[in-house]
Amino acid sequence: MEMQAAVVDEAARDTRVWTVPNVLSVLRLLGVPVFLWLVLGPEADGWALALLAVSGVTDYLDGYLARRLDQTSRLGQILDPVADRLYILAVVVGLALRGIVPWWFALILPLRDALLWGLVPILRTRGYSALPVHFLGKAATFNLLYAFPLLLLGDGSSAVATLAKVFGWSFAIWGIGLYWWAGILYAYQVYKLVKTTEPRAVAHG
Repeated sequence: MEMQAAVVDEAARDTRVWTVPNVLSVLRLLGVPVFLWLVLGPEADGWALALLAVSGVTDYLDGYLARRLDQTSRLGQILDPVADRLYILAVVVGLALRGIVPWWFALILPLRDALLWGLVPILRTRGYSALPVHFLGKAATFNLLYAFPLLLLGDGSSAVATLAKVFGWSFAIWGIGLYWWAGILYAYQVYKLVKTTEPRAVAHG
């Protein structure tokens, strides 16, 4: 009975929705259109930078609090990477539309995600919806979330803007490299899974 109760309790924790980490992830998602409006509408770069800083803090906090408060959930495991990718997409599109970064930069990041999303149907044939996030992916996101505010700050001709642009592109290049490296490793994991796991039987009604 104790083991059965533990299993039920674990299942209940996995399906929780209103946890502190999930609320933080939802707030990050709500900030995506606000960031785009700030950058493309009034071009309020100071507020946009502040929003990026808040997003970076909440990105750290939701993972930390999920572990500290024992509030991990399936929804949280989906919301966190989705919020990261939407922020990356929103920022690169916003910066490209402002002419701060070239369009190849805005396309190369979502292209990697599109290729990985194409692997999801293959994962589902083996009974998986996703694989664990690789630490390289987190490192890539870390670099990119540092690069974006620096590139935005570098949109000017002052000495500070020039310095910000140099450091911003340094973080961006490392971030792009790690982002694609993590994607290649993810694709290789899917390949190994397909080679070593039998397809899941499909139930017919």
